[in-house]
Amino acid sequence: MKNTKFDNIVEFQVTGDYALFSDPIMRVGGEKCSYQVPTYEALKGILHSVYWKPTLIWFIDAVRVMNPIQMEVKGIRPIKYSGGNDLSYYTYLKKCCYQVRAYFEWNENRPELAGDRNENKHHQIARRMIEKGGRRDVFLGTRECQGYVEPCAFGEGKGAYDDIPQLAFGLMYHGITYADESYDENTEGKMTANFWYPVMENGIIRFPKPQECTLHKPLHPMTIKPFGEAKENFSGLKEFGEVT
Repeated sequence: MKNTKFDNIVEFQVTGDYALFSDPIMRVGGEKCSYQVPTYEALKGILHSVYWKPTLIWFIDAVRVMNPIQMEVKGIRPIKYSGGNDLSYYTYLKKCCYQVRAYFEWNENRPELAGDRNENKHHQIARRMIEKGGRRDVFLGTRECQGYVEPCAFGEGKGAYDDIPQLAFGLMYHGITYADESYDENTEGKMTANFWYPVMENGIIRFPKPQECTLHKPLHPMTIKPFGEAKENFSGLKEFGEVT
């Protein structure tokens, strides 16, 4: 998992009373049901809440499911677009606990931020933010599912599925590739949804990169927001100074 000259892997544990990792296609309205395990995009979003800069792209390497997979149905009164409230039943995961391992690579679509590519700096900041529980609020899929982040050693402790060789989950949403994280001509200037067939082996799901997923679905055109000191919308080149 080496990036340049530093090993920038981070490991953390995220816990929460409830989680809702639903297919985004089903989030338009009506009944919502969580996947049995967290999606790549949900874990990446958690890491973005911990620490993120447009200079880099986080990649989730693996997740370890620590607690038994349990579901709970709740009656919810969501706000209707036409006004008032409606009654829906959401199926949540409960008593969630996951160990996560991730690393970052430079965002080659951001040449204007090449001066901010100090791997040791970003790695050390990310580790400190994990120790502090993140820079922003952490959610497990949706805002009503509060999560809590703390450091861990990936693989330590007893997991609920350590002794189960394989458990497949069928076709599953992997995540979104936005225009500023595009990796080839097929995703350039587009928002693209990725899908794959996850298999948990002894409690661990190892994620492919977005470009390695089984299926890709272009959604719509998308432009890249430019950053830089001249535009006064990014100060990352100097806000922390040089870290050695």
